[in-house]
Amino acid sequence: MAVTNEEKLLVANRAAFHEYHISDKYEAGIALTGTEVKSVLDGRVQLKESYVAVRDGEAWLFNAHISPYSHGNRANPDPVRTRKLLLHRREIDRLEQASSVQGMTLVVTRVYLKNGRAKFEIGVARGKKLYDKRETEMRRTVERETRAQLKERTNRQ
Repeated sequence: MAVTNEEKLLVANRAAFHEYHISDKYEAGIALTGTEVKSVLDGRVQLKESYVAVRDGEAWLFNAHISPYSHGNRANPDPVRTRKLLLHRREIDRLEQASSVQGMTLVVTRVYLKNGRAKFEIGVARGKKLYDKRETEMRRTVERETRAQLKERTNRQ
C-alpha cells in the first residue's frame, strides 16, 4: 500500500501574512495532550497572537489558543499553555539565529495534517510598516477588479 504525502489545511494565520513579510518557512511537529489533538484535528486553533521562541535550545509556541475538546473530561489542559515544538537540532539553531537578527520574529503561519499528524508551519518574519500594508491591500484590490473585468469580457463574447 502506497503512502501518500497528502496535506489537509486545518488553520491558516491570515493575520501573520497581513502583519509580516515571511521569508523562510519550517515544518514542526508539536507536543500535545490527548484532548488537544482532537481539538486541533477539528481546527479549533487560534493563532492570531501566537509566536515562537527558542529557549534553552528548544522551540516553544506561546499564546496559541487551542480550545478545550467539547467531549473531554475535567482534565482538559489550559487552552493557552506553552507548547513544545518538535524540530531537528539544526533547524532550532537556524531559527534561533534568525530570531536574534534585529526586527525578526518567528510566527506560526498555518496548521495542517500530513500523514495523519498535525504539523505547524513556522515562518521567519519581519514586521510590515503601515505603508507596506496599504500597498499590499491596494495590489489585492487592483487584482480583484482586473479579474472581475476579464470575467465580464469573456461572458460577453
